[in-house]
Amino acid sequence: MQDLQTAKDIVRRHHADLIAPGINALDALAAHTAPDYLWRGFHPFGELGSIQEVDRLFWVPLRSSLTSLQRREDVFFAGRNQMDGFNGIWVVSMGHLMGLFDEPFLNIPPTHKIAMLRYCEFNRVADGKIVETAMYFDLPHLMVQAGLDPFPGQTAAQLVQPGPQTHDGLLLAPQPADEGEATLAVINRMIGDLGQWQSGLSLEDELRQTWADDMLWWGPTGIGATYTIPRYARQHSGPFRAAFSDRSKTTHIARLAEGHYGGFFGWPNFTARLTGEFMGHAPTGETGAFRVIDIYRRDGDKLAENWIFIDLLHFWKDQGDDVLQRLADGEL
Repeated sequence: MQDLQTAKDIVRRHHADLIAPGINALDALAAHTAPDYLWRGFHPFGELGSIQEVDRLFWVPLRSSLTSLQRREDVFFAGRNQMDGFNGIWVVSMGHLMGLFDEPFLNIPPTHKIAMLRYCEFNRVADGKIVETAMYFDLPHLMVQAGLDPFPGQTAAQLVQPGPQTHDGLLLAPQPADEGEATLAVINRMIGDLGQWQSGLSLEDELRQTWADDMLWWGPTGIGATYTIPRYARQHSGPFRAAFSDRSKTTHIARLAEGHYGGFFGWPNFTARLTGEFMGHAPTGETGAFRVIDIYRRDGDKLAENWIFIDLLHFWKDQGDDVLQRLADGEL
């Protein structure tokens, strides 16, 4: 327990320094990260192997664009990583980075109003330092706030997404070990169900094995948010399965839980071939990679809420639609 609490303290100090007005991001990174620090971010950033790159390419432009930056955190927890035999410790933070959108960011035009960048971040902590970060964010969500429409084929709701219905997602204090074990167990059962696509059950009955009937699925811009098993099946899971074939096995870099919260990420999580229409795009026949973060809230023995981050800009670029290039060319 103490190891998890120490790791949480390190990440919270790092987060505070990253947005503190009197501290530049490079100094914050230097103070809290290991010499061999690895940072992964959604397209167009990818893997960055030095704090100088992370500062120059991400934090300096972001802090210049979203002025008076705040971290509005909805979920915070830590745990040991199932994927390495429960040895590595990861700390998870999810919410919005909010500021006044005063300068362009990746050619997204400023609004000079409040803007919120949806994010979820996994940090691996070892020997008192952050060794590795997966920083995933919903750039299309920011585009929509700026009046753009990167994915006009969206099937579910476009929202600034809230935190947990229960308002208990900030796990600053230690949590009972058995609660985290129960959360991880139901996540693993869900992965086993949804990863095969061959349960022999109807889609809705398959979902009911691990999901609450009134589940909330907070999906990324381009897909959207949906509520209840029937609407989730109709507005995302059904169309997704109909559009893709040859799905690979699921692989994760980290999968962990604490209390009633858990999640995972991969680089990528899986691949699949686009053989049907999806998000308003015609089938390409090409295999694409899905870089995903999933965060879950468990209620009893079922999953009640799920926040999803998918690198759709990366996926569609590989399918021949470079959204950021279309934006740069004035075609969005």
